[in-house]
Amino acid sequence: LQRIGLQLRATLENITRLRAEGEDFRWYLKLKCGNCGEVSEKWQYLRLMDSAPLKGGRGSATMVQKCKLCSRENSIDILSQTIKPYNAEDSEKFKTIVEFECRGLEPVDFQPQAGFAAEGAESGTPFNDINLLEKDWNDYDEKTKESVGIYEVTHKFVKC
Repeated sequence: LQRIGLQLRATLENITRLRAEGEDFRWYLKLKCGNCGEVSEKWQYLRLMDSAPLKGGRGSATMVQKCKLCSRENSIDILSQTIKPYNAEDSEKFKTIVEFECRGLEPVDFQPQAGFAAEGAESGTPFNDINLLEKDWNDYDEKTKESVGIYEVTHKFVKC
């Protein structure tokens, strides 16, 4: 059992509280079997709203999966209380925005996609449905008459 944190780094322009919005937010990950080292070819997503039972009545996890290669049952859980916004003062620094509890399934890559939200740093103007797939996003804040943006999105995983 190990906890792995997903750290985000981005350059924020006139924007704050960048966050994964809602129970249905999709964390797109590539997952590795801790037993045999097999890495999923396809992106797989985890959502808070999803839950699967663990074998032998040991509770549940966000995702339970049998490894195609070695048949080991592995699981990974989003720790909902660890989900944090990335704020203006975090700009250009790595910050842990979520932690996963891993039982044999380890995230090795992350792809930000749709479903992020943020707000204008000065104005509080809400920006919803932010898609970070291109690692860059920009818009215009009518209240402050300024451009807003999220640039050079990158990530790394850390053991917690």
